[in-house]
Amino acid sequence: MLFRQDSKIFSLKLKRDLLVLDKPILMGILNITENSFYDGGILKSEYDILTRIETMLTEGATIIDIGTMSSRPFSEVLSIKEELKPLETYLPKIISRFPESYFSIDTYRSDVASYALDNGVCMLNDISAFRLDEGLISVLKKHQVPYILMHMKGVPQNMQHNPEYDNILLELYQFFDKKITELKTNGISDIILDVGFGFGKRIEDNYKLLKNLSYFHTFQLPILTGISRKSMIYSPLESSAKYALNGTSALHFEALRQGSKILRVHDVKEAKEIITLFNVYEKG
Repeated sequence: MLFRQDSKIFSLKLKRDLLVLDKPILMGILNITENSFYDGGILKSEYDILTRIETMLTEGATIIDIGTMSSRPFSEVLSIKEELKPLETYLPKIISRFPESYFSIDTYRSDVASYALDNGVCMLNDISAFRLDEGLISVLKKHQVPYILMHMKGVPQNMQHNPEYDNILLELYQFFDKKITELKTNGISDIILDVGFGFGKRIEDNYKLLKNLSYFHTFQLPILTGISRKSMIYSPLESSAKYALNGTSALHFEALRQGSKILRVHDVKEAKEIITLFNVYEKG
C-alpha cells in the first residue's frame, strides 16, 4: 500500500533561492576520491571535474553532491587533512566556474562541512546522522542549510557485518523520530530523509524499505533515494556496478512512485528520462 501525501509540496532554501519540490529532482554524484565503489579515480584533474559537473548540470541535475572520502562498505577512513585536501584544491574553482549552481557536501565531519559551507556549498549530506561528529549540529545552526539525515547501522567499516533488524520499518521510524526532534530542538528544520539503502542493510532489507518508502511520509519531509548502481541491484543479477544501470532505472521508477522527491544518481541523463516518464505516468 502507498501512503502518498501528494498535497504536500516541499521546498528547500538554497543560497538566496527557494527551491520548490513540486516535481522530483536529481542530485548528481561527484566523487573526487580514488576508492568510491563505482567511479573512484575517474576524475583526475581540474578539467575532468569541471567537465563532469557541466555535463551533469546540462543533463538535468539540480544539485551536485561532492564527496572526497568513500563511504562504501569496508572503505578506508581518511584523516581530516586527507579528506579536506581535494576539497581545498578544487572547490574554489568549482564555485568560481558555477556560481549560480547548487552544491552539497557529502561528509560526516564538522571541519570538512564547515570549510565547504564557508566556501559556496549550500547543503550537507551526512551519512552518520551526526553520530560520528556532534559538531555538525553547530555547523548547521550557523549556516542554516538543508540537511540530509540518513540512517546507517554501524559505520562503513563494519556496517555490512551481518546487519539484523527485528522490524526495520519501526526501527528506522524511531530513529528518524528521535533525530528530527534533536534537529528541530536546535533550530534546524530544513531536513531531507534518506533511509540509507546499502548502509547496514541486507538485500531483503533494502527491498522492504523500497517497497514501503512512502511509510516515511508521516514525517512530512522530502525523501531522497540513493540506490544508484548499488549492490542491492547488481548482486541479485549476479553482475557488477558497471552493468547496473538498467536495474537502477527500474528501481528509480519505484522510488518515485513511492513519493521520493530527490534521486541521488551517477547517470543523470538516464535518471532524467525516468523522471520525465514518471511525470507522464502520474498524469495518466
